Amino acid sequence: MNELRHLGIIMDGNGRWAKSRALSRSKGHEAGANKVQMLCEYCLNNAVPKLSLFAFSTENWQRPKAEVNFLLGLLGDFLKSQKQNFINERIKFKAIGDLEVFSNDIKDQIFSLQEATKEFDRLNFNLAINYGGKDEIIRAFKKIMQNFTQNNTQITELLSAITEKSIQENLDESSDIDLLIRTGGEHRVSNFMLWQASYAELMFTPTLFPDFSQSELEQIVMTYKKKHRRFGGL
Repeated sequence: MNELRHLGIIMDGNGRWAKSRALSRSKGHEAGANKVQMLCEYCLNNAVPKLSLFAFSTENWQRPKAEVNFLLGLLGDFLKSQKQNFINERIKFKAIGDLEVFSNDIKDQIFSLQEATKEFDRLNFNLAINYGGKDEIIRAFKKIMQNFTQNNTQITELLSAITEKSIQENLDESSDIDLLIRTGGEHRVSNFMLWQASYAELMFTPTLFPDFSQSELEQIVMTYKKKHRRFGGL
């Protein structure tokens, strides 16, 4: 049985869930946000040490301004409402992605929650916001280059320092994903944790995210655990 150490989920289908019920897309996003606690509880109860959720991509800024503003407000509400729960459950929160674009209020809430939970270890919870896998890799390269530029390092030394290990250490999240689930029926990873998911088992479900249940999650995880993972071998 494969051990599940890092679970990634692309939470897709909120808007379509709302449309099918003649509701606004905002109601769909609210319903999706309410599912996050179930995912955390599952990981806590089943000793899954890391959970990464794709909440807002670098491409999502192209959506209508009203929807983007609602999503940012929902993010702020989530950070406020979940803070005490994360503390009570000893969940370590981390926001991954390029955070510089957010308002000072949202950044303050992010940093406050990260600081309040930084010593916890029951579950490492990554929330990907303004996140893109390609952007993350570019930022990792820039971190490596900035470090060597500050030390006046020669280009040959810089090139030798760019290794798989050094790149991975400079990503927003350094651990590989074991299982990546996408809800909503699409069969693509949409620029989510491209480096970390290079050998992830990919599972796609047509279930729209607000309808995604613990029982379906358990079935998918059981399928994952029974897979023969070869990692290029036999």
